[in-house]
Amino acid sequence: MSSDYEWDSAGDDGSYTNSRQSRRTKRRKITHRRGKADENQENVATSRTFSFDPLLDALHKQAADDWDDEWDMRDSFDATIDTLLPELEDAERAFISDTTLAVAQSSGLHLLSRERAAELTQLAEDEGCTILSSLFSAKARLHSRILRRVVLDRDPPYGRSGSLTPLVAPHPISSVKRQVVDALYAIQTTPYENSFLSRLQGYSPYRQNGIIAVDWETRTPWMELMDDIRDHYMLSHPEENPAEETVAPVTYCTLQPYHLDQVNDLLARVFWEGIDVSDALAYSPDRCTVVATYKQLVVGAAFFSSPQETYITYLAVRSGWDNSQIATSMLYHLITRNPHKDITLHVSINNPAMLLYNRFGFKAEEFIVGFYEDYLDPNSPQSKNAFRLRLRRW
Repeated sequence: MSSDYEWDSAGDDGSYTNSRQSRRTKRRKITHRRGKADENQENVATSRTFSFDPLLDALHKQAADDWDDEWDMRDSFDATIDTLLPELEDAERAFISDTTLAVAQSSGLHLLSRERAAELTQLAEDEGCTILSSLFSAKARLHSRILRRVVLDRDPPYGRSGSLTPLVAPHPISSVKRQVVDALYAIQTTPYENSFLSRLQGYSPYRQNGIIAVDWETRTPWMELMDDIRDHYMLSHPEENPAEETVAPVTYCTLQPYHLDQVNDLLARVFWEGIDVSDALAYSPDRCTVVATYKQLVVGAAFFSSPQETYITYLAVRSGWDNSQIATSMLYHLITRNPHKDITLHVSINNPAMLLYNRFGFKAEEFIVGFYEDYLDPNSPQSKNAFRLRLRRW
């Protein structure tokens, strides 16, 4: 085929016209191809859109066993919105609260909700007052500081009038001696025994060491007797000033050197003469000794022989201080300060302390005839026979 600008052998105009027509035909062909491309793009776009109906039908068929009937409401709008309504209401209230707070901070106003406005209206009707007074009462409770500032910032009537009443001149203060002032300023520190705090909390020259526990609730027969004697004296002598009583607790502590005299005397009264526990200070007194004191009076004592043997050698309470759980507390502190060890002791068969040991779990292992014959007085009411008790910890 010849090109558009070639001439055929005849050289006439007809051949040139035909070649131009063929060129126009090619342009139309190109236009036709573009139309097909547009149709292909429309077909692709159409093929990309699809429906979810087949997928939903398949899910319904797969879960058909879980549905009660065709009227099951689990996929309905009501069933779905019921679970979302609480969250929607909470979000709405939070939004209203934040908006109200922002408006109040920017303009000093506090917006009322419809519910709050209805409450104020009902309150005004119930109390027989106006809505304005009910609103002012509510504002006074919510914004008392703001209202107080508004009231105080206003000029008082006496300030606007310009007339003021002078205050009465105070009486002149009596002159103080210069020596007294200098002496007070010269004081650098006050000893505790002379301080006001010691007058409130009490002072004793003896410093209590090794305290285990403090009991403020125990009331012993001796305390009650002293109270009765004091009350009787006050009734018999009303003209005299009543004596002041210093209230003190029962203190449990470890054995200290200044306890020895009273402890030895107490054990001699309860058991027999010649008892000396001064060697207990050398065998772990923090674990093997418990002394009960009231103020500076020793009212009870309990001892282990050693931390390794854990044998209770003595457990005694002063007369008049018994039946007040003092022996129970001392035995408890001895046991807890020596954990994971068996504890043994000997006790006379008619000693009331048997009940105390039974409450703690001690069991009799041996009956010994004449165990206390070499120690007790022949006229002692206590039996010379003894039980050997053990508290097993394993």
